[in-house]
Amino acid sequence: MKNIVQAGKVIPFTAGANVVSGQVVRIGNILGVATADVANGQQGLAAIDCVATVPKVSAAVIAPGESLTWDASAAAFDDNLATPATGDVTGPAAVAFEAAGNGVTSIAVRLTGVPGTVA
Repeated sequence: MKNIVQAGKVIPFTAGANVVSGQVVRIGNILGVATADVANGQQGLAAIDCVATVPKVSAAVIAPGESLTWDASAAAFDDNLATPATGDVTGPAAVAFEAAGNGVTSIAVRLTGVPGTVA
């Protein structure tokens, strides 16, 4: 097809700080995972339709299928009962792929590519 710009599984972004491969990045209202290291000010690609193991707020108790809150200040996912602060993303952007209890610091998350709400 002549009108396809790129496959819909990744999105380009410009790093606002140094980003390491596998790090969660916010592109507007979408969450993705950097596919490679990206230097501050450089352009990279983020996977936006995938399941990735990412940081989780240690105290959060999360059930499979639960919509999640991206806690920007903690750089980790929190449960959907968390009160969003400035820069946090809530809604359909990310869903828990597995359960994770108190004390667990990572979780498999389904990044949907669907825009969430930025506080």
